Amino acid sequence: MVPDIGRGSRTHGLLIYLYGPGRREEHTDAHLVGSWDGFAPDPGRDTSPDPDPKVTLARLTAVLDLRVKQAGDRAPAKHVWHCSVRTAPGDQRLSDEEWNAVAQRIVHATGISPDGDPDGCRWIAVRHAEDHIHIVATLVRGDLRNPRLNYDFNKAQATCRRIEKEMGLRRLNAGDGTAAKNPTSAEKFKAERTGRPETSRETLREAVRQAVAGADDVKEFFTRLHEAGLRVKMRHAPSGDALGYNVALPGDRNRHGEPIWYPGSKLAPDLSLPKIRLRLADGITAERTTPSTADCRPDWFPPARERRSATGIAERAAVLLDSDDDEAAAQLVGVGELLDAVAQTSPAATRAELGAAARAFERATRSHVREERADTRAIRMAARGIIQAGSALGRGEDGGTTAMLLSTLVLVALAAARWHSARGHAQQAHASRQAAEHLRAAYRQTAATPMRALRDQGRALPEAERRTHEATICAALPEQGMQADSSSTKTDALAATLAQAEQAGHDPKALLQQAIDMRELDTAEDVNDVLVWRLRRLAQLPAHPREVNRRPQAGTSRPKTATNRTINWTAPTAAARPAASDPRNCPPRR
Repeated sequence: MVPDIGRGSRTHGLLIYLYGPGRREEHTDAHLVGSWDGFAPDPGRDTSPDPDPKVTLARLTAVLDLRVKQAGDRAPAKHVWHCSVRTAPGDQRLSDEEWNAVAQRIVHATGISPDGDPDGCRWIAVRHAEDHIHIVATLVRGDLRNPRLNYDFNKAQATCRRIEKEMGLRRLNAGDGTAAKNPTSAEKFKAERTGRPETSRETLREAVRQAVAGADDVKEFFTRLHEAGLRVKMRHAPSGDALGYNVALPGDRNRHGEPIWYPGSKLAPDLSLPKIRLRLADGITAERTTPSTADCRPDWFPPARERRSATGIAERAAVLLDSDDDEAAAQLVGVGELLDAVAQTSPAATRAELGAAARAFERATRSHVREERADTRAIRMAARGIIQAGSALGRGEDGGTTAMLLSTLVLVALAAARWHSARGHAQQAHASRQAAEHLRAAYRQTAATPMRALRDQGRALPEAERRTHEATICAALPEQGMQADSSSTKTDALAATLAQAEQAGHDPKALLQQAIDMRELDTAEDVNDVLVWRLRRLAQLPAHPREVNRRPQAGTSRPKTATNRTINWTAPTAAARPAASDPRNCPPRR
């Protein structure tokens, strides 16, 4: 059961809408189900001789506004309190009497009309659909004072949670006051009218969030806002210091032709200028000069190299989340930036799913748990590297390393869900699980080609070699019920990866155990896939299997690096492989 509260200044205009046909003829049988005294005139079911709905509507407006007129200048400018209450899809149909009881409990809880108070505000409850009602009240009491409506939305939410339990309705997750502000009804209707898929508020929120992702300082943040095509207006103190900022979409104007501005703090609680400054306080540009053990192959192109590097950093974030430490609250913010970076640079085929994952996880980045001293430079640096490297092509090494990163991010999102659930953050835990589902969908699409190629390589292994690697897998993962025989197809990709790791000079058994021990596998949808990507990262194998050849015959030389993205590379032996920590062996930084 979802309450939605707003305020206005035109009682008659709101009643015309509630008793009218609706914007899409969706209003049917509009009638009162309750009122402050039980005797309010009902324009929908007036039983007087020869009733005129317009006359009855005017009478209802007059009795609701009576105390407002008596209060005169003391009445609030926005004297109309409007609360819609809607049941969830699939809930049982409530009767008019049950909706009346719901309305009475809400006006009591919010302070509109407390039980036993003869001076409570005047209110009515209108029903014009099976699944919701509209409560309309005028905000002047019988003693001509204004009601105390502190935290009315929170009180209405708490009342709805109790009603859900008592009436056997679908129980929704309780909030904690850290969610972003939802679009208003007017904003939704405007988006529909102008043919936009979402409201201006939602578009701006995502654009600002993406501008923050991986930014080094506030100056770069504002540069990105301008580059995204947004209108930006600064708010300054008399001293000249910037206090805040407003953003607007080009062409989004009000009835007077003026741009519709949104302060950052009204887009989301963590998008105010002070909070963005706090997040960007520790610059990350200097960190980019430090070579990473995961991106030292000179024949990996920038998008692939940065995604591979980000995978290891995301793994460490998952470990922190599993440690149940409050410091992980800051890591969640970094994971949100990483998701925004991946969504911005993803191929068109997966952009929708990854964008949905980033939007869902945005709710998981905010809670009342704070760890201001946590160091998130590494994960923010990974987000910056992905953005600066540019868009991935979605195939070859780019596609393989994207699948590698997404496989890890699924587990990170599930670790975030557990972290929030342990603290009673129901909305954030649900958002994390939603993000995981979107990431899984994007992963399946991205990983289809490289995993198919790996399975083909596994089936093409010599019989004795394949049996040896399958026995290694079966011994390491007995709980998976894998059979080490020639009829097994579940482990083909994993066997191919172990064979390539052995060719590169690694001990397959030790490497597989290292991959298993990195963190839990219980939440993995496919353990084989997770281990394949961990092994390929640990062994420094290309993520796309077509870039790995069998060991060359004697007398042949290693092929030269191709000029396009399909690299023909033979893995060197452990003795010949350069030390990843030696910066001389790493590609130059941009």
